[in-house]
Amino acid sequence: MSTPTPRIAGQQAKPILQKPPGYRDPNGPQARPRPIGPPRKPPIPPSFPAKRRRKSCCRVCCCCFCFFIALLIILIVIAGALFYLWFDPKLPVFHLQSFSFRHFNVSVKSDGTYLHAATLTRVEARNPNGKLRYYYGHTDVEVSAGKDKEIDLGTGSVPGFTQGTKNARSLKIETKTDELVEDGMGPRLMSHHKSKDLVVNVIVKTTVAVIVQGRKTRPLAVKVTCGGQSLKALDKMPKCTIHFLKW
Repeated sequence: MSTPTPRIAGQQAKPILQKPPGYRDPNGPQARPRPIGPPRKPPIPPSFPAKRRRKSCCRVCCCCFCFFIALLIILIVIAGALFYLWFDPKLPVFHLQSFSFRHFNVSVKSDGTYLHAATLTRVEARNPNGKLRYYYGHTDVEVSAGKDKEIDLGTGSVPGFTQGTKNARSLKIETKTDELVEDGMGPRLMSHHKSKDLVVNVIVKTTVAVIVQGRKTRPLAVKVTCGGQSLKALDKMPKCTIHFLKW
């Protein structure tokens, strides 16, 4: 049990005042001011100089790339000029060396007119270079007669070979044909053959690679056309025409 508080004589008890709602004791812990941290800096809006830096970087990269390409082109041109001055490259030269009919006859049978012919063709291939060699792949040769090459005289082939510097090589091609021709063409062929007015055409198809100090380049397709002249003019060894990448 609690002990009653003694009262002094002549004093009256003071009533205890109640705190109004919402009252805060100024000396209480809740009344102490909270520490305020440093003020936050407002966010900085994105600045335009960053884009300028990106553009400047792109310009620098483009300039470096263009400079590299220009330098590469200059080096290739210089290397090509040095190669040309040192090796002095020249294209091979072809001549129709000779052409002859080993057999030529026209026969008329019950089923039509036939041309029986056998030819011997020699094509000269010359390498005028003093420091470059040529390699010729498998070579196919087509022989025909007539201005429009309407008479097929057969085909032949020559195996691949390597041609040295300052060298000339004769390619021998033999062909044979037994072809059915028009009835009116047989007498004309015999007449042109006797008068040597028959036009002869020779087409050589091959691949050529250049050998530079023991290294072979990639082969290139070559088509050589010879003839297109009568048998009378073939005695002068007419020069043939070279076509690259054209079959």
